[in-house]
Amino acid sequence: MPGCGSPEAGVAMRRFFLATVVVVVPLAGCADMNPTQQRALSGTAIGAGGGAIIGAIAGNAGLGAGIGAAAGLAGGLIYDQAKKSQASSYQAGYQAGSRGQPSNPPR
Repeated sequence: MPGCGSPEAGVAMRRFFLATVVVVVPLAGCADMNPTQQRALSGTAIGAGGGAIIGAIAGNAGLGAGIGAAAGLAGGLIYDQAKKSQASSYQAGYQAGSRGQPSNPPR
């Protein structure tokens, strides 16, 4: 078992620090984005990652990442529209309920 002052412990600490930075910095970069931007970026990143993996298996990781990023962006924006519609319907129902009227969600 390596001691606290061993070179292996130093390498392990550097790797842990690097992994922490790799996770925290992208999350901090998303802090000032609105929900639409966050969903578009998340969809693009997930699509690019998935596309790169599938593309690497098929023989062209770059093309797979590009196609996956485009599909992920479209999926993220479609998801954003669905969430906005859901929030709008909720608000309409809440407002109608607070006035004692039956709800008529927007179409």
